[in-house]
Amino acid sequence: VQLQASGGGLVQAGGSLRLSCAASGRTFSSYGMGWFRQAPGKEREFVAAISWDDVSTYPVDSVKGRFTVSRDNAKNTVYLQMISLKPEDTAVYYCARNKMPWRIGAAISPDDYDYWGQGTLVTVSS
Repeated sequence: VQLQASGGGLVQAGGSLRLSCAASGRTFSSYGMGWFRQAPGKEREFVAAISWDDVSTYPVDSVKGRFTVSRDNAKNTVYLQMISLKPEDTAVYYCARNKMPWRIGAAISPDDYDYWGQGTLVTVSS
């Protein structure tokens, strides 16, 4: 399984970006997906997740109302739509795949994931 994240860039505060994560393989629709981010000097933190069946999403409180995670199983792709960006959103953003297929409930720990994308840098200027 390979995950390829894209869509990062430089944006002014208040702006928007959409990140994409394309997955290889034929089992994408069986696994929940997550987004994490890591700012310089900080630990990797959970941002949002989406269930394997596209029924449930789990954004962290700090991004609720601003970030939306979605998926297109026909395209083997998960998205993170980000609006109203803030300088504190600056980080490298990673997508990841749940370890367990058909998982029920939120997976918010990096230990819940086995495959990771290479990361895409989001920089929000003030």
